[in-house]
Amino acid sequence: MVCLISEKIKDLRIENKITQKELADLCNVKQSCVSKWERGATLPDAVMIVKLTEIFKVSADYLLGIKEY
Repeated sequence: MVCLISEKIKDLRIENKITQKELADLCNVKQSCVSKWERGATLPDAVMIVKLTEIFKVSADYLLGIKEY
């Protein structure tokens, strides 16, 4: 699941024309944190998953790979 989440975050960020730094600022984290999510080195916690769904306007199910958009 790590890969799926990391790929979705990166794909959504690129689709929305947002840089890693801009996404980091929106999430109140460092750019290196976003980079780690996208590489699959770490996972966003539950609170951050909710924040990401708000930013990208997708469901948590989609972000987690449970349902397609």
